[in-house]
Amino acid sequence: MVEPDPRRSIPRTDHLLALPEVIAAGERLNQATIKAIISEVQNAARAGEIPVAEVASAIVSSLASRSASSLTPVLNATGILVHTNLGRAPLSPAATQAITEAAGYVDVEMDLGTGKRSKRGTGAKAALLRACPAAEDALVVNNGAAALLLAVTALRGRGSSGTAASANIDPVRKSASPTAEPGEIIISRGELIEIGAGFRLTDLMTTTGARLREVGTTNRTHLADYAEAINDDTSCLLKVHTSNFRVEGFTSSVEVAELCTLADEHELPLLVDLGSGLFTPDPALPDEPDIDTALRAGADLVIVSGDKLLGGPQAGLILGRTEAVQTLAKHPLARALRTDKLTLAALEATITHTANPIHDALHIDPDRLRERTETLAEAVGATIVEHDGRVGGGGAPGVPLPGWAVELPEACAAPLRRGDPAIVARVHQGRCLVDLRCVPDSEDNRIATAIKRVRADNA
Repeated sequence: MVEPDPRRSIPRTDHLLALPEVIAAGERLNQATIKAIISEVQNAARAGEIPVAEVASAIVSSLASRSASSLTPVLNATGILVHTNLGRAPLSPAATQAITEAAGYVDVEMDLGTGKRSKRGTGAKAALLRACPAAEDALVVNNGAAALLLAVTALRGRGSSGTAASANIDPVRKSASPTAEPGEIIISRGELIEIGAGFRLTDLMTTTGARLREVGTTNRTHLADYAEAINDDTSCLLKVHTSNFRVEGFTSSVEVAELCTLADEHELPLLVDLGSGLFTPDPALPDEPDIDTALRAGADLVIVSGDKLLGGPQAGLILGRTEAVQTLAKHPLARALRTDKLTLAALEATITHTANPIHDALHIDPDRLRERTETLAEAVGATIVEHDGRVGGGGAPGVPLPGWAVELPEACAAPLRRGDPAIVARVHQGRCLVDLRCVPDSEDNRIATAIKRVRADNA
């Protein structure tokens, strides 16, 4: 006699919805979410991934553990400070508090004194200008790519006809009105960058209709290359920091100050995309360019990301001369790219407060890091190895951050990621390396417990 398929006994959806625990979950989760969780568990039972008898308990467990979002908090044990796959920069306590306070109604566009409408983001802008006195004005948009897109669009310069239409030209050098035809952007071939997921800055810029005028070669570009390329169609000069790679050997590039002199001679705007977001030079990263230096050298506009070395939320920060910044701020595209109140609150708090996880990880006390690593290794019965951390996220390419890591078998990496807490370590040359550089001291015991559990399960 053929045994009946146990999957025929999977509880019906209406029966599961009637469970007291499921009804109680409806006080915090909507019905669509609850039904989706029920369907996921039912499908897992149909696939034989869980026993039919455990369907109800699995649903109750899933509902109980369901957080406000599907994003899972992780402990970054890779040694990479700005890890794009893990959300780049972790926010400071002050920034986190600022987001909470801004979650309700706030005076994001109201002057409480007069009761009238005010400009958005004045607090974040003031904080930026205090942190970077060389900037005359500042503008915040939703990410670095948006900042570059807005700048290229707004600073169109001359039209493709080869002559400047005076009616379309804005007072800031040769930046144009929104109706001006896009022109040519002069950029070094050594600065044509592709970042993560195949995203190319060149593709972003050409979507505006602008044409890229490539000069020099991959390894060597000279001032004369820029000068020879300038013509009646040139809209701006663009310098991009090669933030995620290095070219070494027989190389040459043009400094911002030299480009500024050339741009001034031809009344062209100079746009500098630095990417990683240092306000001022940092001794830990001596070759990483910073906003203050670029502006003092004469750049009209400097673009950086807020969620990299600055340690703030995702944002595109544009700093520079008042006329140039206002040209961007008044462009219609600026409205589509503007940031929300939560980003503005987190950005202002990041800039005005000293505590910052990215800064702390970059400048961590090496003796303290080694002590923590040795303590962890001893607790889990493992060894420590020298391990270089990295800035990551398109900052300080190739610059090692000397440190140490606990060495575990590669097989430990996956269960550590899937555990509670979720721990993301580095997998390298057949090893699982747990680097505590980016992990708060308070989490060391939880990591030790998780590693012991994983090693016991794999014994």
